[in-house]
Amino acid sequence: MSGENTHHHGFHGPKCWILSAVVGAVLGLVLGVVAPAQYNSAPHAPEASHAPEVEHQDHDPSHDTEPDQEFAGDDLEQSFDTSHLPDPVTLADASEDFPAIVHAEPDHADAADDQQDAAHGGDVAHDEAHAPTPTIPIWLVAPFALLLLSIAVMPFINEKFWHAHYPDFAFLLGGIMIAYYLFAYQGEYSHGQTYGQHVMLHTGLEYYSFIALIGGLFVASGGVLVDVRGKGGPVLNTALLATGAVMANLIGTTGASVLLIRPFMRVNKGRLKPIHVVMFIFIVSNCGGALTPIGDPPLYLGYLKGVPFQWTLIHLWPMWAAAIAMLLAIFFVLDTLISRKHPFTPEPGTETERASLRLRGTSGMIALGLIILGVFIDPMLKKFAGIQGYPIGPTFQIAVAITAYFVASREIHKANAFNFEPVKEVGLLFIGIFATMAPALGFLAAHGDSLGLTSPTAYYFGTGSLSAVLDNAPTYLNFLQVSFGEQDINSETVQTYLANEAGLHALTAISLGAVFFGAMTYIGNGPNFMVRAIAEAGGLRMPSFFGYLLRSIVLLLPVLVVIWAIFIR
Repeated sequence: MSGENTHHHGFHGPKCWILSAVVGAVLGLVLGVVAPAQYNSAPHAPEASHAPEVEHQDHDPSHDTEPDQEFAGDDLEQSFDTSHLPDPVTLADASEDFPAIVHAEPDHADAADDQQDAAHGGDVAHDEAHAPTPTIPIWLVAPFALLLLSIAVMPFINEKFWHAHYPDFAFLLGGIMIAYYLFAYQGEYSHGQTYGQHVMLHTGLEYYSFIALIGGLFVASGGVLVDVRGKGGPVLNTALLATGAVMANLIGTTGASVLLIRPFMRVNKGRLKPIHVVMFIFIVSNCGGALTPIGDPPLYLGYLKGVPFQWTLIHLWPMWAAAIAMLLAIFFVLDTLISRKHPFTPEPGTETERASLRLRGTSGMIALGLIILGVFIDPMLKKFAGIQGYPIGPTFQIAVAITAYFVASREIHKANAFNFEPVKEVGLLFIGIFATMAPALGFLAAHGDSLGLTSPTAYYFGTGSLSAVLDNAPTYLNFLQVSFGEQDINSETVQTYLANEAGLHALTAISLGAVFFGAMTYIGNGPNFMVRAIAEAGGLRMPSFFGYLLRSIVLLLPVLVVIWAIFIR
């Protein structure tokens, strides 16, 4: 922190973070005594689901039918051939508007446990017998709500205090939840672990993977100089954003964001406005990454669960193209208005300079490629060597990032104004966000069946609204599990799921909701906060949490509603 903050706020920094975490842990222990954990009385009875019930009967080929069902918003009747499904299977309507997704007998005795795993991105096989399933009361979401409220409100109340002490808020509230889970949920849950240990272990591994990818791409991109020359204006800026939308599918929204935000800011030096960066977040940091599993974390989780790699490109490209085209058009109009009010003034000697692009930093580009490659290490080890449960890929990414930092040209670091402050802010705040988010995701996993998700519209706006305020990756996985009902999610069941129109439309709605709505707030997707931090480190005063939300409601939400009206309903 700066000397000014030190002077005004005295005790802060790592010692204060530790004290905050200790105080939070003590409060969590006290909370565990005052409000002990509760458990379901019938641990082995699967929770009710909106999914159709499976009726068991002796299979007779003469009874195979192809029921006509009307898909929401679609006048065409759908016919489903169930002859390829394992016995015994029957079809039933989930609702009048949403045709049933066929479910086979679940592999696990307690489907609620699988949903809890989905809440934390896990793929863990459970013991055949479990302790009673814990319940997640709604009041456990309070620390998460307080942290979100702090992020939104504290900069208004005292901005200097917030910038000096935001890690203390994260460590205090995160410490409460970690201690409560470890202390209150003591019953054996899975493979010798208590429920609290199980959830917090998954949360810790998720955070480690998250920060390894986010931080690794940030550090590696700092060693790459994207030297864009030309007149910053509507044409060049729109071309840069369109390029970023494509790149997001090749190196991820995080990689494209941290690689392009600095040159985007440089070419607009003297005319850069907050709305430029806001639109950059909409297009490059979120919506652009909808075409491949590499593009955005939710889609990557789907790939790990069995969704074919090419599925997103084949089925989501029309929605991607429409959303990106509309957002680019909105940006072009806004930037044209800005150009009229604030004409571009080129630096001396560059008046006749033509637009050009040059890349520098070979070591940084190699590091970026290796970090993207690291995303596939753990899935490959699991598939071919049976090794799982160890964050080998994220550890590889961190090792590559450390090497990239020391190998990178100091000249390029200086040209990029590279420092660790943006990734530090993201890393520290998201410790609290991940820890306090655990009960919110657990509550969603346990009660998702009661949300009335019976149509693609419900999945789109349901996944989207929660992806705006929760991390969109586990939110995607939770809603996917809700759509599967009691059935385990794996490559075989996904194939069956996608073989009918109901599953196809549900996954489309869930995927688009998670990726697109992640742009609605700063915390909806990891790169959002990163880009904001980089912009502010460059001297641009970005909108507050509510200021950004207002802009997303006015500019982004109408686009998402149009996508729904054309492709979803």
